[in-house]
Amino acid sequence: MSVFVFGSVVLAAFLHAAWNALIKGARSKANGALTLVLVQGVMGALIASTQPWPAGEVWLWLLGSGLFHTFYILFLGRAYEQGDLSRVYPIARGAAPMIVTLISAAVLLDRIAPFEYFGIFVLGLGVAIMAQGAFRNNESRRLVPLAFGSALMTAGYSLVDGLGARAAGDPTQYVAWLFVLNALFYLPISLWMGGRAVLPRSRGEWGRGTAAAAASYGAYAIAVWAMTEAPIALVAALRESSILFAVLIGWLLFRDRMDAPKALAAGMIVFGMVLTRI
Repeated sequence: MSVFVFGSVVLAAFLHAAWNALIKGARSKANGALTLVLVQGVMGALIASTQPWPAGEVWLWLLGSGLFHTFYILFLGRAYEQGDLSRVYPIARGAAPMIVTLISAAVLLDRIAPFEYFGIFVLGLGVAIMAQGAFRNNESRRLVPLAFGSALMTAGYSLVDGLGARAAGDPTQYVAWLFVLNALFYLPISLWMGGRAVLPRSRGEWGRGTAAAAASYGAYAIAVWAMTEAPIALVAALRESSILFAVLIGWLLFRDRMDAPKALAAGMIVFGMVLTRI
Protein backbone atom coordinates (compact mmCIF):
# COMPACT_ATOMS: atom_id res chain seq x y z
CA MET A 1 0.00 0.00 0.00
CA SER A 2 1.46 3.36 -1.05
CA VAL A 3 1.73 6.32 1.31
CA PHE A 4 -0.94 8.17 -0.68
CA VAL A 5 -3.44 5.30 -0.45
CA PHE A 6 -2.63 4.85 3.24
CA GLY A 7 -3.29 8.52 3.91
CA SER A 8 -6.49 8.44 1.86
CA VAL A 9 -7.91 5.51 3.85
CA VAL A 10 -7.05 7.19 7.14
CA LEU A 11 -8.86 10.29 5.83
CA ALA A 12 -11.88 8.12 5.00
CA ALA A 13 -11.84 6.74 8.55
CA PHE A 14 -11.74 10.27 9.94
CA LEU A 15 -14.63 11.36 7.71
CA HIS A 16 -16.74 8.44 8.94
CA ALA A 17 -16.13 9.44 12.55
CA ALA A 18 -16.69 13.09 11.64
CA TRP A 19 -20.18 12.64 10.17
CA ASN A 20 -21.18 10.71 13.28
CA ALA A 21 -19.83 13.59 15.38
CA LEU A 22 -21.90 16.07 13.35
CA ILE A 23 -25.06 14.08 14.07
CA LYS A 24 -24.13 13.76 17.74
CA GLY A 25 -23.49 17.52 17.98
CA ALA A 26 -26.77 18.53 16.38
CA ARG A 27 -29.37 20.26 18.56
CA SER A 28 -31.83 17.56 17.57
CA LYS A 29 -30.32 14.20 16.64
CA ALA A 30 -33.50 13.27 14.74
CA ASN A 31 -33.29 16.52 12.78
CA GLY A 32 -29.60 16.02 11.99
CA ALA A 33 -30.14 12.44 10.87
CA LEU A 34 -33.08 13.41 8.64
CA THR A 35 -31.11 16.22 6.99
CA LEU A 36 -28.22 13.83 6.32
CA VAL A 37 -30.55 11.28 4.71
CA LEU A 38 -32.38 13.88 2.60
CA VAL A 39 -29.15 15.39 1.25
CA GLN A 40 -27.79 11.93 0.47
CA GLY A 41 -31.07 11.15 -1.29
CA VAL A 42 -30.65 14.18 -3.54
CA MET A 43 -27.03 13.24 -4.23
CA GLY A 44 -28.11 9.70 -5.04
CA ALA A 45 -30.88 10.92 -7.38
CA LEU A 46 -28.43 13.10 -9.31
CA ILE A 47 -25.99 10.21 -9.72
CA ALA A 48 -28.77 7.69 -10.52
CA SER A 49 -29.96 9.94 -13.36
CA THR A 50 -26.67 9.28 -15.14
CA GLN A 51 -26.82 5.49 -14.65
CA PRO A 52 -28.79 2.72 -16.38
CA TRP A 53 -32.03 1.56 -14.76
CA PRO A 54 -31.37 -1.37 -12.33
CA ALA A 55 -32.41 -4.83 -13.46
CA GLY A 56 -35.56 -6.32 -11.95
CA GLU A 57 -33.93 -8.65 -9.42
CA VAL A 58 -31.67 -5.85 -8.13
CA TRP A 59 -34.70 -3.97 -6.77
CA LEU A 60 -35.30 -6.69 -4.18
CA TRP A 61 -31.81 -6.17 -2.80
CA LEU A 62 -32.23 -2.39 -2.93
CA LEU A 63 -35.54 -2.49 -1.06
CA GLY A 64 -34.08 -4.72 1.65
CA SER A 65 -30.98 -2.59 1.99
CA GLY A 66 -33.02 0.63 2.04
CA LEU A 67 -35.01 -0.69 5.01
CA PHE A 68 -31.88 -1.80 6.85
CA HIS A 69 -30.26 1.62 6.29
CA THR A 70 -33.42 3.39 7.46
CA PHE A 71 -33.53 1.57 10.78
CA TYR A 72 -29.74 1.87 11.12
CA ILE A 73 -30.03 5.66 11.11
CA LEU A 74 -33.05 5.56 13.44
CA PHE A 75 -31.22 3.42 16.01
CA LEU A 76 -28.02 5.45 15.70
CA GLY A 77 -29.71 8.84 16.13
CA ARG A 78 -31.57 7.68 19.22
CA ALA A 79 -28.43 6.09 20.65
CA TYR A 80 -26.66 9.46 20.39
CA GLU A 81 -29.56 11.05 22.28
CA GLN A 82 -28.77 8.69 25.16
CA GLY A 83 -24.99 8.42 25.22
CA ASP A 84 -21.58 9.82 24.36
CA LEU A 85 -19.99 9.57 20.93
CA SER A 86 -17.01 7.76 22.46
CA ARG A 87 -19.36 5.16 23.99
CA VAL A 88 -21.97 4.64 21.26
CA TYR A 89 -19.73 4.68 18.18
CA PRO A 90 -17.32 1.88 19.24
CA ILE A 91 -20.24 -0.40 20.21
CA ALA A 92 -22.21 0.29 17.03
CA ARG A 93 -19.14 0.09 14.79
CA GLY A 94 -17.49 -2.83 16.56
CA ALA A 95 -20.41 -5.21 17.02
CA ALA A 96 -21.46 -5.10 13.35
CA PRO A 97 -18.48 -6.95 11.79
CA MET A 98 -18.62 -9.51 14.58
CA ILE A 99 -22.26 -10.24 13.70
CA VAL A 100 -21.48 -10.36 9.96
CA THR A 101 -18.57 -12.75 10.47
CA LEU A 102 -20.59 -15.10 12.67
CA ILE A 103 -23.56 -15.11 10.27
CA SER A 104 -21.28 -15.70 7.29
CA ALA A 105 -19.71 -18.65 9.06
CA ALA A 106 -23.08 -20.04 10.15
CA VAL A 107 -24.49 -20.08 6.60
CA LEU A 108 -21.15 -21.15 5.11
CA LEU A 109 -20.65 -17.96 3.06
CA ASP A 110 -17.07 -17.68 4.28
CA ARG A 111 -14.51 -19.93 5.90
CA ILE A 112 -13.12 -18.53 9.14
CA ALA A 113 -9.46 -19.05 9.99
CA PRO A 114 -8.38 -19.82 13.60
CA PHE A 115 -6.83 -16.38 14.14
CA GLU A 116 -10.12 -14.80 13.01
CA TYR A 117 -11.92 -16.64 15.81
CA PHE A 118 -9.39 -15.09 18.19
CA GLY A 119 -10.14 -11.72 16.62
CA ILE A 120 -13.87 -12.25 17.21
CA PHE A 121 -13.16 -13.10 20.85
CA VAL A 122 -11.05 -9.96 21.37
CA LEU A 123 -13.61 -7.84 19.51
CA GLY A 124 -16.52 -9.24 21.51
CA LEU A 125 -14.69 -8.74 24.80
CA GLY A 126 -13.91 -5.13 23.86
CA VAL A 127 -17.54 -4.43 22.96
CA ALA A 128 -18.68 -6.04 26.23
CA ILE A 129 -16.28 -3.88 28.28
CA MET A 130 -17.41 -0.77 26.41
CA ALA A 131 -21.09 -1.60 26.97
CA GLN A 132 -20.52 -2.47 30.63
CA GLY A 133 -18.95 0.96 31.13
CA ALA A 134 -22.34 2.58 30.54
CA PHE A 135 -23.70 0.71 33.58
CA ARG A 136 -20.59 1.23 35.70
CA ASN A 137 -20.56 5.02 35.15
CA ASN A 138 -24.32 5.51 35.62
CA GLU A 139 -24.82 6.51 32.00
CA SER A 140 -28.16 5.94 30.29
CA ARG A 141 -28.66 2.20 29.91
CA ARG A 142 -30.84 2.77 26.87
CA LEU A 143 -27.78 3.56 24.75
CA VAL A 144 -26.63 -0.07 24.85
CA PRO A 145 -29.63 -1.75 23.12
CA LEU A 146 -29.91 1.19 20.72
CA ALA A 147 -26.22 0.95 19.76
CA PHE A 148 -26.54 -2.82 19.35
CA GLY A 149 -29.68 -2.26 17.25
CA SER A 150 -27.65 0.02 15.00
CA ALA A 151 -24.93 -2.64 14.76
CA LEU A 152 -27.48 -5.30 13.86
CA MET A 153 -28.87 -3.12 11.06
CA THR A 154 -25.31 -2.46 9.84
CA ALA A 155 -24.69 -6.19 9.72
CA GLY A 156 -27.93 -6.63 7.78
CA TYR A 157 -27.19 -4.05 5.11
CA SER A 158 -23.57 -5.18 4.85
CA LEU A 159 -24.66 -8.69 3.88
CA VAL A 160 -27.45 -7.46 1.60
CA ASP A 161 -25.29 -4.83 -0.12
CA GLY A 162 -22.48 -7.30 -0.73
CA LEU A 163 -24.83 -9.59 -2.63
CA GLY A 164 -26.92 -6.78 -4.15
CA ALA A 165 -23.96 -4.90 -5.61
CA ARG A 166 -22.74 -8.12 -7.22
CA ALA A 167 -26.20 -8.70 -8.72
CA ALA A 168 -26.26 -5.13 -10.03
CA GLY A 169 -22.77 -5.37 -11.50
CA ASP A 170 -22.33 -1.63 -10.94
CA PRO A 171 -21.66 -0.36 -7.39
CA THR A 172 -22.17 3.28 -8.41
CA GLN A 173 -25.66 2.58 -9.73
CA TYR A 174 -26.52 0.42 -6.73
CA VAL A 175 -25.39 2.93 -4.07
CA ALA A 176 -27.09 5.86 -5.82
CA TRP A 177 -30.48 4.13 -5.83
CA LEU A 178 -29.89 2.94 -2.28
CA PHE A 179 -29.55 6.56 -1.10
CA VAL A 180 -32.76 7.47 -2.95
CA LEU A 181 -34.74 4.64 -1.38
CA ASN A 182 -33.29 5.35 2.06
CA ALA A 183 -34.57 8.94 1.84
CA LEU A 184 -38.00 7.80 0.61
CA PHE A 185 -38.32 5.32 3.50
CA TYR A 186 -36.80 7.51 6.21
CA LEU A 187 -38.76 10.72 5.63
CA PRO A 188 -42.28 9.39 6.37
CA ILE A 189 -41.06 7.36 9.36
CA SER A 190 -39.32 10.43 10.81
CA LEU A 191 -42.43 12.55 10.33
CA TRP A 192 -44.58 9.86 11.93
CA MET A 193 -42.27 9.58 14.96
CA GLY A 194 -41.35 13.24 15.47
CA GLY A 195 -43.83 15.33 13.51
CA ARG A 196 -42.91 18.40 11.50
CA ALA A 197 -40.45 19.46 14.21
CA VAL A 198 -37.84 17.08 12.74
CA LEU A 199 -37.80 18.93 9.41
CA PRO A 200 -34.72 21.12 8.90
CA ARG A 201 -35.56 24.82 8.76
CA SER A 202 -32.48 26.93 9.46
CA ARG A 203 -29.38 27.35 7.33
CA GLY A 204 -27.35 25.93 10.20
CA GLU A 205 -29.36 22.70 10.20
CA TRP A 206 -29.08 22.33 6.44
CA GLY A 207 -25.38 23.17 6.60
CA ARG A 208 -24.65 20.59 9.28
CA GLY A 209 -26.65 17.93 7.45
CA THR A 210 -24.98 18.71 4.14
CA ALA A 211 -21.52 18.52 5.73
CA ALA A 212 -22.42 15.18 7.34
CA ALA A 213 -23.76 13.84 4.02
CA ALA A 214 -20.63 14.97 2.17
CA ALA A 215 -18.37 13.37 4.79
CA SER A 216 -20.40 10.13 4.67
CA TYR A 217 -20.34 9.96 0.88
CA GLY A 218 -16.66 10.94 0.76
CA ALA A 219 -15.71 8.24 3.26
CA TYR A 220 -17.49 5.62 1.19
CA ALA A 221 -16.08 6.82 -2.15
CA ILE A 222 -12.49 6.91 -0.87
CA ALA A 223 -12.82 3.42 0.62
CA VAL A 224 -14.17 1.97 -2.63
CA TRP A 225 -11.40 3.65 -4.65
CA ALA A 226 -8.72 2.47 -2.21
CA MET A 227 -9.88 -1.12 -2.61
CA THR A 228 -9.01 -0.87 -6.30
CA GLU A 229 -5.49 0.31 -5.46
CA ALA A 230 -4.55 -1.89 -2.48
CA PRO A 231 -5.52 -5.26 -0.95
CA ILE A 232 -9.12 -5.13 0.22
CA ALA A 233 -8.29 -6.74 3.58
CA LEU A 234 -5.68 -4.09 4.39
CA VAL A 235 -8.03 -1.26 3.43
CA ALA A 236 -10.86 -2.74 5.51
CA ALA A 237 -8.58 -3.16 8.52
CA LEU A 238 -7.16 0.36 8.28
CA ARG A 239 -10.65 1.86 8.08
CA GLU A 240 -11.28 0.70 11.64
CA SER A 241 -9.07 3.52 12.87
CA SER A 242 -12.35 5.47 12.68
CA ILE A 243 -13.13 4.12 16.17
CA LEU A 244 -10.03 5.78 17.57
CA PHE A 245 -10.95 9.04 15.80
CA ALA A 246 -14.47 8.89 17.28
CA VAL A 247 -13.14 8.29 20.79
CA LEU A 248 -10.69 11.20 20.44
CA ILE A 249 -13.33 13.54 19.00
CA GLY A 250 -15.73 12.64 21.80
CA TRP A 251 -13.05 13.23 24.43
CA LEU A 252 -11.58 16.45 23.01
CA LEU A 253 -14.63 18.19 21.50
CA PHE A 254 -17.59 16.86 23.48
CA ARG A 255 -15.71 16.44 26.76
CA ASP A 256 -16.78 12.80 27.03
CA ARG A 257 -15.57 11.04 30.13
CA MET A 258 -12.40 9.10 29.39
CA ASP A 259 -11.12 6.38 31.70
CA ALA A 260 -8.80 3.41 31.40
CA PRO A 261 -11.54 0.79 30.74
CA LYS A 262 -13.02 2.87 27.90
CA ALA A 263 -9.60 3.41 26.29
CA LEU A 264 -8.77 -0.29 26.71
CA ALA A 265 -12.11 -1.36 25.23
CA ALA A 266 -11.65 0.92 22.21
CA GLY A 267 -8.18 -0.50 21.60
CA MET A 268 -9.44 -4.09 21.90
CA ILE A 269 -12.29 -3.40 19.45
CA VAL A 270 -9.89 -1.98 16.88
CA PHE A 271 -7.40 -4.84 17.36
CA GLY A 272 -10.13 -7.47 17.12
CA MET A 273 -11.57 -5.92 13.97
CA VAL A 274 -8.15 -5.81 12.36
CA LEU A 275 -7.60 -9.50 13.14
CA THR A 276 -10.93 -10.48 11.57
CA ARG A 277 -10.25 -8.49 8.40
CA ILE A 278 -6.64 -9.37 7.53
